[in-house]
Amino acid sequence: MNEKPEETGNGQPQDRQKRVILVVEDDPNILSMIMRNLEYLGYEVIGARDGMEGLKKLEAGGFDLVVTDIVMPYVSGVGVITAVKEKHPHVPVIAITGYGKEPEAAAMEKKADMVLAKPVKTAVLKKHIAKLLDRPSP
Repeated sequence: MNEKPEETGNGQPQDRQKRVILVVEDDPNILSMIMRNLEYLGYEVIGARDGMEGLKKLEAGGFDLVVTDIVMPYVSGVGVITAVKEKHPHVPVIAITGYGKEPEAAAMEKKADMVLAKPVKTAVLKKHIAKLLDRPSP
């Protein structure tokens, strides 16, 4: 029998085990757009509408990568980065911001693996996610 592997929405063969990405973003339009784009690229995506919700979802574990906004209510992206790096140091974090150098510096200080400026182009996000997920674990 000649079975074809199941395909993702982008025509790529689907891995048996999809990579799981947590996206934490307080702007519902940006959250929805990032989630749709990452799902299209074949990832399993879990969304959180603010840092507090992101921390709750992070507790469950099982994420291969986290994408977080930096400036959010309740718990900032810097708080999310800190929690990820303390509890799951092997999980890469991409921080995104529309607020310039100050939040970017705070995110880098807390060991974000990458900081990107909004608006984030899907191709740029895709490239950085692939690079971070393909690197060997420490």
